[in-house]
Amino acid sequence: MEIGVNVPNFGPGTSPARLRDWAQVVEGLGYDLLMMSDHVVITPDVAEQYPAPFYEPFTTLSWLAGLTSRVKLGTTVLIAPYRHPLLVARMAANLAELSDDRLILGVGAGWAQQEFAALGTSHETRGRQTTDLLTTLRSAWSDTADYGKTTIPLWVGGNSDAAIRRAIRYGDAWHPLRQSLNWLRAATTRVGSLAAALDRPVPLFTPRILLRLTPEPLPDSRLAGEGSIKQVLADLDVLRALGASTVVLDPFVGDPAETLHPEAAWQSLATLAAHLTRSPHDA
Repeated sequence: MEIGVNVPNFGPGTSPARLRDWAQVVEGLGYDLLMMSDHVVITPDVAEQYPAPFYEPFTTLSWLAGLTSRVKLGTTVLIAPYRHPLLVARMAANLAELSDDRLILGVGAGWAQQEFAALGTSHETRGRQTTDLLTTLRSAWSDTADYGKTTIPLWVGGNSDAAIRRAIRYGDAWHPLRQSLNWLRAATTRVGSLAAALDRPVPLFTPRILLRLTPEPLPDSRLAGEGSIKQVLADLDVLRALGASTVVLDPFVGDPAETLHPEAAWQSLATLAAHLTRSPHDA
């Protein structure tokens, strides 16, 4: 099971120098994957959670590809309706080739209604637009003379049944975001049932979970990935047993001011990495 990190590409403390530092931390600690999120217009509804500056993922990941050598790079998640599907196909194929096939493309339908309006795209049809993106990517990339022979895994983000069905039909992996272990257990069973009903293979399971280490254990109502180091290690064991091929850790707890002082997040990643190195597991 591989383990990745969702790096904050937004907020008052984020800059090119800080993003470089994040890349060095993630790759230097031995994590397998560095991912980042996506917004285009920082409308008020976006700014409440993800304030400016915001670094666009394709541009930023292309730059980070030149600053790293091993770690995979990806989006968690690219908002499908915000760009023409053929532009995404081109940018992703180019980035995959330029990074020596290190790209993973996570896509999702999005949520910020004001941002949709600013971009002149329909919030109501975002599900259909996401499906259109996925089918267009598959079709475009089949033209290897034009787009090259790179293989780009498609992770479909989202927690709804619609997102699960989309992952089963069009994706390589289902990428749920920030849930409890009990929810994830039930959801993996749900994925199997829906895949059987659609007569399709079960997609890979690649959850993104919180990373918040606490001195003392937290109650069972906690989200996966938060609690004592013992609890978080146990969570990873459970996710491995549930069949996760990759787990993405999200050290951003929710306060944009965290981006001004990333050292706490880096220390949590270092603590976990040290325990994983001592673990008999393959992580």
